[in-house]
Amino acid sequence: MDKKDIAGIRKQMKVDHDLMKISDIFNVYILKETTEVFHHQSQPFEMLDRDQQELFMNNFKKLLTGQIDEKLFELKFQREAENHTQLILHKGLLSSDVEDWKEQMLHMIEKMIKDQPYEKDVVITFIRAEYLKPKKRKNEESEESERDTVYSHPFILCSINKTQEPKKEWLFDYVEKEFKYNIDVDPVIDLNAPMGGFLFPTFTNHAADVNHILYVAGKAHEPDHHFIEEVLNGEEAMTAKEDKAVFEEVVRGVVGDELNPSTLANVYGEINRVVEENEEDEAPTLGYRDVERLLVESGETVDSEKVKSAFQTVTDNEAYELKASNIVPKYNSKSIKINTKVANISISPQDLQFVKQVNYKGKRCIMIEVDEDAEIDGFKMLPEAFGDE
Repeated sequence: MDKKDIAGIRKQMKVDHDLMKISDIFNVYILKETTEVFHHQSQPFEMLDRDQQELFMNNFKKLLTGQIDEKLFELKFQREAENHTQLILHKGLLSSDVEDWKEQMLHMIEKMIKDQPYEKDVVITFIRAEYLKPKKRKNEESEESERDTVYSHPFILCSINKTQEPKKEWLFDYVEKEFKYNIDVDPVIDLNAPMGGFLFPTFTNHAADVNHILYVAGKAHEPDHHFIEEVLNGEEAMTAKEDKAVFEEVVRGVVGDELNPSTLANVYGEINRVVEENEEDEAPTLGYRDVERLLVESGETVDSEKVKSAFQTVTDNEAYELKASNIVPKYNSKSIKINTKVANISISPQDLQFVKQVNYKGKRCIMIEVDEDAEIDGFKMLPEAFGDE
């Protein structure tokens, strides 16, 4: 499931949108530090007031907002697990009976609160919905409308939301002319900042994939591994930051701590090319042979066995594959930081080739090739001939 698939679902999360049909909503209230359901309530989504529907739609959109492998993770289900989540969700997805669907979702609740009770009261919301994706027209001259043929994608979405403490206020009563203490006993459910959740199944190329689930973390780069493995029964997830760290450690293990900026520019340029060429296909990955090829093509002399050994040392698995999109920084923005005691410089990966570290008058200096006069606080820098006293 790529960012376009997720964005497509998020885009349709609007009340009365003809391509998003939510049939049922099921809310479950869990008291903090308990492993029991305090209350649950199910009803057709269309029976909610429009304002309530808007609140939930906004919550679902925020849940599905974030970057792949940072906040959103497509997980493959474990092959074997007791009381397997894949089976529970698949039963719920196929069920035509609301009571049966609720029963399956309560099984999920049991798994969610069994070993790790929440520190605050939470409300866990499930919806059953259908996402309709129009078929693309083959050419602009076709008389067939893109809405004439659509792909139907039934799914279950779960959103976990914390509650806020009731407000305690001191008031003045104008009528009675006295001060009063007021407390609202009803907790407020915070739908503006989901704590996490999931979507099942995932969708790829107009087809549902029941062997994968989309997990949503509460914060970027902080997936809940217990939730992933014990609740969702998914395989271990690697964040983009962790993939990037693995790549850096592997390269460091092969070429050492020093690397020419132009070499790094070539490596990032080649990885970016691979990512762009496969944008419409499955996300490309890099194994140890790919890393070896990148380094050799960028001018480094490397040993195949050393690369293989570095992968084994860093990942405990020489067959491990890195997601290419996780390795290369944002290519057209100043995403690379060059840090020194004197100054911090931001530069794009494609411009690394114009950066050099040189020795000038016995001191290390950073030299940046530019096409125009540099400016400091609105003043153009006075050019100096390199090497002049």
